[in-house]
Amino acid sequence: MPQVVRSRIRALHGPPPVTPLPHRARSLADREAVAVLHRAARVLLDRLPELTDRLVEALREQEPAYRAAMEAEPTEIWQEVHHSLRHNVASLIQPREFREAAHRTSRWIGENRAQQGVPLDAVMHAFRMGGAMVWQDLVDDTARRHPEDTRLLVHVAADVWNFVDEHCAVVAEAYRQAERRLSWRRENQQRLMTAALLDGTARIADLPDAAAALELPVQGRYAVLAVAGARRAPHGTGRPPLSLADGTPALWYTAGDVDLAILPLGTAPPAADAEPPRDGGPESVPDPGAVGSHGELASLAAGLTVPPGARVGVSSVVDGLASVGDARRLAETALRSCPASGGTVLLDEHLPTALVVSSPGLGAALADRVLGPLDRLDPGDRDVLIETLTAWLDSDGSAQRAGARLYCHRNTVLNRMRRFEQLTGRCLTRPSDAVEVSLALAARRLLAG
Repeated sequence: MPQVVRSRIRALHGPPPVTPLPHRARSLADREAVAVLHRAARVLLDRLPELTDRLVEALREQEPAYRAAMEAEPTEIWQEVHHSLRHNVASLIQPREFREAAHRTSRWIGENRAQQGVPLDAVMHAFRMGGAMVWQDLVDDTARRHPEDTRLLVHVAADVWNFVDEHCAVVAEAYRQAERRLSWRRENQQRLMTAALLDGTARIADLPDAAAALELPVQGRYAVLAVAGARRAPHGTGRPPLSLADGTPALWYTAGDVDLAILPLGTAPPAADAEPPRDGGPESVPDPGAVGSHGELASLAAGLTVPPGARVGVSSVVDGLASVGDARRLAETALRSCPASGGTVLLDEHLPTALVVSSPGLGAALADRVLGPLDRLDPGDRDVLIETLTAWLDSDGSAQRAGARLYCHRNTVLNRMRRFEQLTGRCLTRPSDAVEVSLALAARRLLAG
């Protein structure tokens, strides 16, 4: 028997909400067609279990996305299909009584499928398969019992398919709303997990779940970046405040004015060439792991694209996801060691400075004890001495190189160094005094204000 209505091909992505058609007066043929539709629908209601079996089997064969759900919950899926068919077929007979119940069922299915992770295309396909099967059964029953009335169904075909489109729109909207809620919950859960790791408050028992959700290894090596002063991207863009080298994984988190990035570094440091011992003693052999990790961090820092004025602190390498909180504190210590003008500081390369900023009170006390006598000078005179002293230390004690930096003669540098020694009572050729002076200068520079 030829099909009464031709197959319909519609886009499965996001069907627009169906606007109710304006009321129109039905012709005599229309009223007769409605009566034929109601009669066939009542027969279909009596044979609903058999229709449900056929639709479930068709879904199993034609829609792979449903197979896993059917294997896991066969009874629940059958009941769901049966419930949906019952309300929808009843809505064809008594739309006022069953319309809202049918909508609730469709919304529930959309939400449930989103939670199960069934693709929206598959859900739309399933609903259209059900609509096509109901329509074909209505036509077949009429053709078998009352063949003379088959032609009348053409007058209600558009109404039936508009009904299917309406429920597809209901399902799609419910699916998207549920998907948004699930996405928000997932993102919020990931933010909470990331915050717990960085705060060091994550429980050991929760680490496997956090590792799975964040796609990080429990046993692995990590470093943390702390970034301040970088202009942030507009809210919601997800762009980090700075760029890392291509292929560098990073999990970003914002904590107040500081942006933090967890950097997974793999399970073993890169190989490092160890220098042969100079005197045959074991103390001359560097730790390959430490050397490799430092080189790895140095390469990572070299690959950063830091905005002007931004300050970046890079932690030491720590072992295990449970130690990420320690890495965060190390990164923030490195960040406090950054000059106010900006730049990148690797903690491992600035450990003496890190000691100063880790104890601001002691650092300030040291600066006052060592450099306090200079504060009795004229500010301009004091600043010249401090600038010269800083250049001399940065030049490894070379008056020649310090003079080149300051555009003055080496003897001028030496004269200023002697004056500093006379004012402070420190001897710059004495190692312990040189260490104190260097730390005092770092404390004054970093802790000022």
